[in-house]
Amino acid sequence: MSVEKILAISGKPGLYELKIQTRTGFVAESLIDGKKITVGMRSNVSLLSEISVYTYDGEIKLSEVFRAIAEKEDNGPAMSHKEDNAKLESYFREVLPEFDEDRVYASDIKKILNWYNMLQAKGLVNKEAPVAAAPAVDETPAEEVKTEE
Repeated sequence: MSVEKILAISGKPGLYELKIQTRTGFVAESLIDGKKITVGMRSNVSLLSEISVYTYDGEIKLSEVFRAIAEKEDNGPAMSHKEDNAKLESYFREVLPEFDEDRVYASDIKKILNWYNMLQAKGLVNKEAPVAAAPAVDETPAEEVKTEE
């Protein structure tokens, strides 16, 4: 799953893929229609890879929520974001039972499901766990140092 270069731009519908960074901002391509737009530095832009969802235990990355939805739907589309709030919350509780109901609103759930369906249609989300480069760990046992008394 690669949402590293996917953006949500305030005031613009849909999601965008970051293409080129410029001196005054950047160029992004719409995932909906493929049109390229220039975005200035003053625009309110969020990288999906930096967004988290509140849970009772802390926060969980949005990419993990997408993976949980893909697991539930067997890599298929999720429930429509246009359903009523009770159905959306019930569905989201099945996907992420520990989400904090006091801090995750119905509007947030609608946005997450809408984004998931957009990304799923483009093949950018799946149920496989993301492969992260783990830091190299030296697994050789440390030598025991004995001191003479």
